[in-house]
Amino acid sequence: METIVPRLSERPGGSTDGFTVIETLIAMSLLGVGLLALAGALAFGIRGVLGSQHQLVASQRAAEAIEGVFKARDSRVLTWTQIRNLAGASGTDAGVFLDGPQPLRGPGPDGVINTADDDQVVAAEVANFTREIEIRDLTASLRRVRVIVRYPAAGGTRAFELVTFVSSYA
Repeated sequence: METIVPRLSERPGGSTDGFTVIETLIAMSLLGVGLLALAGALAFGIRGVLGSQHQLVASQRAAEAIEGVFKARDSRVLTWTQIRNLAGASGTDAGVFLDGPQPLRGPGPDGVINTADDDQVVAAEVANFTREIEIRDLTASLRRVRVIVRYPAAGGTRAFELVTFVSSYA
């Protein structure tokens, strides 16, 4: 009596020809979808890494502006009435800080940034950046300082915003 042992490559239907065309197409489709998802995730990650450097520079430039306002107040370079925008909310605030987005420049002779006497030299790393310092009165001795730094990012422009409060008391 002879025992019949089926080969491992045999299918239940008895065919030993290998994969069918349909099975191969399904496998290739699943592999393609997986590769496309991986490529998308990789592109998203690279875009995030490249944008994080600009975001870091923007946050540092915003902090620099806030520190400049406090330094001007504490060192008495500017009087309390000068720590405002030129036009501001009323249109006649008569301060020294320029209104609207300005290119990033170094401080001028007064040592305060975003004023009319700023140094015209712009570092290459921030050539497409702008900074806006918005100062609004809340009370007679308290003002809100809002700094917005706009910078190039994938697909357009992004903004980093920093808000703090400054009082007339040094």
